Amino acid sequence: MKKQELIHLHGLLAELQNNSDAAGEMPSDEYRELGVQPTSIHRSKTDHKAAVFALIHSITDEFEDGSAEPVPATAD
Repeated sequence: MKKQELIHLHGLLAELQNNSDAAGEMPSDEYRELGVQPTSIHRSKTDHKAAVFALIHSITDEFEDGSAEPVPATAD
C-alpha cells in the first residue's frame, strides 16, 4: 500500500474514531499515545501504519465486547 493510500485510510478510521469518541463508545488511548494524526504527512509510512493498526484495534475491541446488538441477516 502506498503512503498516500495509507494516510487516506488513516483519515477514514480517525473520523470513525472521532464519531465514536463523541458517543463515548471507544477508548483511543493507544492511538493518542502515538501522536500521529492523518494530517501528519511528514511522518513516516511506518508511523501511519502503527496508527492505523491502533485505530483498528480500538474498533475491533468495541465489537468484541459484545455490547453491540446483533443485526439480523434478513430484512422483514
